[in-house]
Amino acid sequence: MLTYPNIDPVALSIGPLQIYWYAIAYLAGFLFAWGYARFLSAKYVGVRPNKDDIDDFISWAILGVLIGGRLGYVLFYNLPFYSDNPLEALKLWNGGMSFHGGVVGLVCAIIIFALKNKINMFRLADIASCAAPMGFFFGRVANFVNGELYGRVVTSTENVPWAMVFPHAGSEPRHPSQLYEAVLEGLVLFTILFITSRFQAVRERPGILSAIFLIGYATFRFIVEFFRQPDAQIGFLIGGLSMGQLLSLAMVLGGCLLVILMKIGVTKRAP
Repeated sequence: MLTYPNIDPVALSIGPLQIYWYAIAYLAGFLFAWGYARFLSAKYVGVRPNKDDIDDFISWAILGVLIGGRLGYVLFYNLPFYSDNPLEALKLWNGGMSFHGGVVGLVCAIIIFALKNKINMFRLADIASCAAPMGFFFGRVANFVNGELYGRVVTSTENVPWAMVFPHAGSEPRHPSQLYEAVLEGLVLFTILFITSRFQAVRERPGILSAIFLIGYATFRFIVEFFRQPDAQIGFLIGGLSMGQLLSLAMVLGGCLLVILMKIGVTKRAP
């Protein structure tokens, strides 16, 4: 069993101002996504989105992720509480963000921005999909630092030498599921999309990278949920699945729908 590092969630204090690792993770994720999206846009020679479009879109993406992430958590993970305390939904600093909700918010931002600026929304989505996974990586590492969203208790039949005892989670060793997600949903998914996006034939088919992102993220999340402790206020749902797994199944369906649209040529004809 490994020792949990017990890092202070506050990265820096300047007088009364406290800067949390979680905030730094979001900032790092957005900055990386912005820079990497500009890099990818340069590979789409003669078509939009170009670097200027990416610069204009980043603020839309940030709003989409933050609003969607918060609404997703409120609606899917703790609706009874926020129904009784609606103003609490505005207090982002108290935590509570849904990664699935963030993806939905990002999709909404892509659609609105693309229609407004007459850009192929599927091509913009492809670029955003390639840039997003590193944000998941930083976010999950921050969850680990905060000692939240930890894994399930390791049973006596499991051989997990890297299990840890998390603060505020009892004395039993647990899976560091945040790190599982950081690796799979972050590093591995980013690598898959990085390699795939290097092929010109792939870049010329708008939507394929987005489909890989949706199905890839959902698959990795579905698997890791078997090792992650379900949210206490929800527990297990249909068929013993968690909320994260049910939302991941919806993402897989979305990815499959995107493949169908691509097959019939909708993604190329889109504005």
